[in-house]
Amino acid sequence: MRVNLPHDLGKEEVRKRMRARSHEIAGYFPAGMATVETTWPSEDTMALTVTAAGQRIKGSVEVEDDNVVIEMNLPAMLGFLRGTLEHAVRTQGGKLLE
Repeated sequence: MRVNLPHDLGKEEVRKRMRARSHEIAGYFPAGMATVETTWPSEDTMALTVTAAGQRIKGSVEVEDDNVVIEMNLPAMLGFLRGTLEHAVRTQGGKLLE
């Protein structure tokens, strides 16, 4: 699953906001339903692992000049939720840039 979030903030500002707010990602799930681990393997890449409903979902967030690209590797058993998850990522992911 790949979601693009356009922005006009500049890479430095996006990195600053993402680093400051990445701890909020777990709160986008119902209470106690998910844990989220994040790391920054490079200046413009945040790696994340979401554990929810017994599934580990690995992904990344790439900071580009005018987009934030969120990619998640959905397990096959969650494929039917792709549209719902894409919508949630667009809605909730935008909050990280506010």
